[in-house]
Amino acid sequence: MNFGKALNVIKAGGKARRKGWNGKDQYIYLVKNLSYVEPSGHVVNPQHAAYGSAAIAFRGTQGTQIGWLASQADMLAEDWEAETALGFAVEEDDERF
Repeated sequence: MNFGKALNVIKAGGKARRKGWNGKDQYIYLVKNLSYVEPSGHVVNPQHAAYGSAAIAFRGTQGTQIGWLASQADMLAEDWEAETALGFAVEEDDERF
């Protein structure tokens, strides 16, 4: 599937990955209700009401990276897979995405 469909998968609450990613259990997903603590101790967005309180997260071999950015290769790739109950698979004909 293409990157646009992969984005639709994660916006619907699923996970997506590139077939060519080497690490086990690497995928992207959408995280919501983000807040953070500034060095001063001030909590930003504690009520999760601010625009932009969602981000794409990348789950990699060394943990989770919030705010993952797709490369040009990722955006143009046609080897994206969506998570299913049986693992990851390409679902080209799934109208939900």
